Amino acid sequence: MDYRRQPNRPAEMTKPSSTFPTSQEQKAVPSTDRVTTAESEERSPPYASSVMRFLERIGISDPEVENYSSKDFYSVLLCNHLKTHTLQRGHVTCFTTVKPPITNFFGGLHGGVVAAIAERVAVATARTVVGEDKDIFLGELAMSYLSSATINAELIVDGSVIRSGRNITLIAIEFKMRTTGELVYSCRATFYNSPIAKL
Repeated sequence: MDYRRQPNRPAEMTKPSSTFPTSQEQKAVPSTDRVTTAESEERSPPYASSVMRFLERIGISDPEVENYSSKDFYSVLLCNHLKTHTLQRGHVTCFTTVKPPITNFFGGLHGGVVAAIAERVAVATARTVVGEDKDIFLGELAMSYLSSATINAELIVDGSVIRSGRNITLIAIEFKMRTTGELVYSCRATFYNSPIAKL
């Protein structure tokens, strides 16, 4: 809608124009300006060097992108930064250290990594009370980002079962600073349990 004030009219909403000025009309692209697929594959985009410098600055200096598209690389990346401390019925505790590959632009633990670690710990915690005869499905993952964990910060990731019934299991995950015990992230995960079909 066009909210600009018209001359000699009060400041009110005006109806949008059904025609576009000629300056906003789309211009046809001549066929000579189009780049063929073969040519575009041979050239690197103009921003490729900037992206590589950014990745090197945050600690990812391996230019072989194919390494990161392998099957289940996501698990390998997380497992390198997550160490199990205790495993009991209804309770799992892990340690993680914030390293450059899992930080955001500002040097804090990346929000997506926090959620991914929370999901991993929640699944492990749920499996301590839900048997292998049932599948579990993540129905909800609610995150609270209360503070930030900076590079080289050591965190305790504590997962505990809030409630587990026949069909639903609720898990609480807390991320605390290892040195001070300060709560930095918290999470609630809801899993749906269903028996594995036998055909």
